[in-house]
Formats: sequence, structure tokens, C-alpha cells
Amino acid sequence: MDYIFDNLAAILAAAAAAWLFGAVWYGLLGTRWMKAASLQESDIRRPDGSTSKLPFILAFIFEAWMAAVLAGALILAPVEAGGWTVALGTAFILWVGFVLPTQLINHRYTMRPWALTAIDTGHWLGVLLLQAAVLTLIGVSLAP
Repeated sequence: MDYIFDNLAAILAAAAAAWLFGAVWYGLLGTRWMKAASLQESDIRRPDGSTSKLPFILAFIFEAWMAAVLAGALILAPVEAGGWTVALGTAFILWVGFVLPTQLINHRYTMRPWALTAIDTGHWLGVLLLQAAVLTLIGVSLAP
């Protein structure tokens, strides 16, 4: 776990990039997402009209967690293919192998519209690819 502390700046930068990406993604697709999720504006607001900050805080924390795991995967990945191929390929494989099936299962059990699945899984693909790019640009490494 030392690699997390040794790469903390890169991990936090990747989490911040992912968090901002989510803000833009759902900012652009928010109306469609709310419709697909069967939500009304009143469903996500408190009685006083405000919104809870907790989901945004938790999103950053869990995106930092994801970036830390992705950093570990990138450290362990073979370097023969080249940095960008390994980085983006690893992110894509993690998405295809874990995120996509999880979203598909959850959305099918809850009978959610395919539009919601597309919006949410597209977001997570963007998050992982962006995190891999940030981690690669800053550079992650095992402690010497």
C-alpha cells in the first residue's frame, strides 16, 4: 500500500479530473439522465430546495479509491506495449470486465431503461480512461 502514498498527488489529480468529468458529463446529460432514472427535480432536493453535498463528497472519495486501484494496476501492468497502450488498455479492460457487467446486472434487475445504462456506463468508461491518462501523464511508480 506504500505505492498509494508515493503516488498520492497523481491519485488525487486523477480523482479530481474524474470528478470534474462527472460534473460535465451529467451537466450535459442531466435532463436525459433524470428522465431515464425516473427522477424529478424535487426528488433530489431537500425540502428547503437545497441539495445534499454528501453525494459529491463521496463521489470524490470513491473516485480517489478507483484511481488508487488503477494506479496499482498500471504499476503491475507489463510495459512492453508502451505507456499509453497499457494505461488506456488497462482502463478499458477494467471497465469491460467489472464496471460494465455490474451496471448491466444492476440496471436489468431494477428494470431501468437502456438509456440510463448507456449514460452511466459511458460516464464510468470516461472516468477510467481519464484517470489512466492523468496517472500516465503525471507518472506512477512503485516506491524505490
